Amino acid sequence: MSPHPLTWLYVPGDRPETVTKALASGADVVVVDLEDAVAPDRKRYAREATAERLTDPQPLPVHVRVNALDSPLAAADLAAVAALPGISGLRLPKVTAPDQITHVAQTAAWAEGGAPPLYALLESALGIERAYAIATAHPALRGIALGEADLRADLGVRHDRGLDWSRSRVIVAARAASLPPPPQSVHPDTRDLEGLEASCAHGRALGFLGRAAVHPRQLPVIERVYLPTAEEIEQAETVLKAAEADRGAQALPNGTFIDAAVVTQAHRTLSLAHRR
Repeated sequence: MSPHPLTWLYVPGDRPETVTKALASGADVVVVDLEDAVAPDRKRYAREATAERLTDPQPLPVHVRVNALDSPLAAADLAAVAALPGISGLRLPKVTAPDQITHVAQTAAWAEGGAPPLYALLESALGIERAYAIATAHPALRGIALGEADLRADLGVRHDRGLDWSRSRVIVAARAASLPPPPQSVHPDTRDLEGLEASCAHGRALGFLGRAAVHPRQLPVIERVYLPTAEEIEQAETVLKAAEADRGAQALPNGTFIDAAVVTQAHRTLSLAHRR
């Protein structure tokens, strides 16, 4: 996986031909969904088709989102897919407590030992309240993110900005736990690319890194917004050049003050710009 994945493309697990197309879509990570994208009477087929499709290593990272951990389907999902050679991670929906992460880490071990990388989706008020405890529950947990559709319903939020506090809470919890910045939740209107762009810009300002998608047409928009601009790259290069010449705090000719934190941010900008 790229050290800075920006696009996470969800595809239904009961449509293996779509999984194949997704692998050639340009997404950084493909997420095969066994949960919300699959009708109840197709759950078993989705699990079996996914297990068959991911028997071999894949050309890019593939995660599987299993069914909710408190459902009877989750155990069967984990047993079927956790040890597959084609799996790079498991996405766990509707997580509300750290012991859920611990339980999965202990039971969904790969054949050679150890748990696969786990990613928790926080989709309720209770999950948000416990964000840091969840984020630090087990070393196998490699990331947390929001599931905004369920969270919106749980909170009764009527305006998108009503989720900003929860978004910031999850971003802070992830960074406090030394996890990567979370990706944004999906933008559900696949044709509203202008709205997607504006939403991504807002998410980037909050501290998200990248975004989940449900259609390949969303991928270029997400990547464009989240990659550093030419101006940001130039500024980062200027900062690092100045810092190399004088390691103390200083001000650039344009008035920008440089200290250790600014230098760190400049390194992050260039690392993201050269991520592939």
